[in-house]
Amino acid sequence: MSETFQFALQATDGNARLGAITMPRGTVRTPAFMPVGTAATVKALYMDQVRGTGADIILGNTYHLMLRPGAERVARLGGLHEFARWPHPILTDSGGFQVMSLSKLRKLTEQGVTFRSHVDGARYEMSPERSIEIQGLLGSDVQMQLDECVALPAPYADVERAMEMSLRWAERCQTAFGDQPGRAMFGIVQGGAEPVLRERSASALKAMDLKGYSVGGLAVGEPQHVMLEMLDVTCPVLPADKPRYLMGVGTPDDILKSVARGIDMFDCVMPTRAGRHGLAFTRRGRVNLRNARHADDYRPLDEESDCPAARDYSRAYLHHLVRSQEALGAMLLSWNNIAYYQHLMQSIRGAIGEGRFLAFAEDATEGWARGDIPPL
Repeated sequence: MSETFQFALQATDGNARLGAITMPRGTVRTPAFMPVGTAATVKALYMDQVRGTGADIILGNTYHLMLRPGAERVARLGGLHEFARWPHPILTDSGGFQVMSLSKLRKLTEQGVTFRSHVDGARYEMSPERSIEIQGLLGSDVQMQLDECVALPAPYADVERAMEMSLRWAERCQTAFGDQPGRAMFGIVQGGAEPVLRERSASALKAMDLKGYSVGGLAVGEPQHVMLEMLDVTCPVLPADKPRYLMGVGTPDDILKSVARGIDMFDCVMPTRAGRHGLAFTRRGRVNLRNARHADDYRPLDEESDCPAARDYSRAYLHHLVRSQEALGAMLLSWNNIAYYQHLMQSIRGAIGEGRFLAFAEDATEGWARGDIPPL
């Protein structure tokens, strides 16, 4: 552990990077997948289960936590780590994406955004300074700048305006964040699907000498090839000695191809959302437990897995739980899926360290082309 926030690059294989982020609450091995704990909970899991899968860090959501139970209340109760019983690193997003996509009657100005809660219609104001204040009250270890995320496709002029606004907000967030040696604030590269704007955004953020950099606005429904093209433009501009975080991504295939372009950190609701809908990720491919063919299948999802949810319960039982809408079904499948994602990241880190990532990713990509999740 370290009393300061530090990133160490340990090995590379092509553009893929093996590293570690150290901070007072622990070390994050990269490439890393962060389970999403939107409202101070990774849905359907205990925190010790999340930790047991190999997760080093989780994500919390500023927008949802400011609405309920409220950032000031969380601070009075000891901060998000104590509140959620997760003593390890936490990254909080700024709330900007949710403000833009979920809130009612939104009004955007240079100062910030005024909006009404999607929960009860209450009126709130979110400025760059207030976003950093809320994240400070939550006590997160990595905090994100407030940005404006434009849904794609969008006119060039709209994307450029939002990108420039986000840069000005990044400067205000940096000032509000100040000097916190054990914590970090990440800037967010915006620019839609416009290579020139992505380069401008990345260059301007690099000049701010932040502790880390994120690529935003690429989990909003665009085709994968657009995401990868933007990463090809953005990653070479970002400093090599700072962590790079691709926000809201994604499928195992997205992760593999993004690691190959130099991304270090990921988050996505997919593993827990899929689990709640009866879909399991395994080394042999996707398994839809809703299908009747599993009703008499005594096999577990993966007899070789370290995760009890994958190893110790039959597919027939999991099928029964899903079809009966029993809460335990969502719990077990979410546990299995988070474990699968963490196993994938462990395998990626091992492949980079041994100089075989490119072959590993190629084999995995071919598996996805056949409709399979890559074997590990």
